[in-house]
Amino acid sequence: MTLAERAFTQLAAWPDLIEAEPSCGIGRALAAVHGEIAHFHSDRDVDLRLTARTIRRFEEHLKEVPAVRLVPSSHWVTLRLDLAVDIELLMTLVSLALQTHQSWPVRDDRPTAECNDRQSRLLPRENLSSG
Repeated sequence: MTLAERAFTQLAAWPDLIEAEPSCGIGRALAAVHGEIAHFHSDRDVDLRLTARTIRRFEEHLKEVPAVRLVPSSHWVTLRLDLAVDIELLMTLVSLALQTHQSWPVRDDRPTAECNDRQSRLLPRENLSSG
């Protein structure tokens, strides 16, 4: 079982999450009452929808984590699951995403339709670096 499969199985058991069809059409998704929370695009890559406010609040910390990739102007954060500790980070960020979305809507923080998987195809690779 891959790390992404293990993480998906754990998160799908959470009472606030349900499996959904990803809006981008790639992989598998988990959604909450207020919309999609995570897209599992591959055996390693997961896009997690946070609000712009939450990303700004934790941006400096997120930039320091090698497993995290931020895409400019995106409300999605990409995690690369290479180690078991990356699953723990994903669980923490999903919990944060759920808390954030429960207080939705946040003024001037409208969700973007496209996750990072689609946006990353449009941006040069150096723009995807978190550092």
